[in-house]
Amino acid sequence: MNEHITPTPTSTPASQYGMRFTVGAHSARHVRRILRSYLGLWGMPGLADDASLALTELLANVVRHVPDRRCALLIERGPDGVRVEVRDESPVLPRLLGSSPEDESGRGLALVDAVVHKWGVSQTGAPGKTVWFECRDVPRPDGGSLGR
Repeated sequence: MNEHITPTPTSTPASQYGMRFTVGAHSARHVRRILRSYLGLWGMPGLADDASLALTELLANVVRHVPDRRCALLIERGPDGVRVEVRDESPVLPRLLGSSPEDESGRGLALVDAVVHKWGVSQTGAPGKTVWFECRDVPRPDGGSLGR
C-alpha cells in the first residue's frame, strides 16, 4: 500500500539554529543548504545568495586559519533579516585586505563586506572569537526584496 504523507508543521519554525562541527571538504555546501532552508521557512529567501556567499567565506577562513577546523555556527532570525555567527577557538583576528596588492589575506572579508549589511568580530572571555554578519530583508519598490 503506497500512501503519500505530507508533513504539516506543528508549530512556527524556530527563530535560531546552532551546531558545532569540524569543517571538512563538503561542509560549506551542507551548511549553505541549512541556511537556505531556514531563510525559506522564515520568509526571507531573497537573502539566500548574499548570506550563503558570506557564510562560505567565513567557513573558508576556519579552514585556512584554525588548526583543528572546529567551529560553532549560529543562524538567528531577526526582526528585519538574519544574523549568522561562526565561532572558533583561534585567537587570531581576521582582517580586511591590506594596502599591499601582494597581501594574501583578507580578500574573503572584502567580499563579505560587499554583500552584507554589516559584519564584525566579537571576542569573549574564552579563547577564540566570533565572526558575524547580518543581512537585512529590505523591501523593494516593486514588492520584492533586496538583501544586505
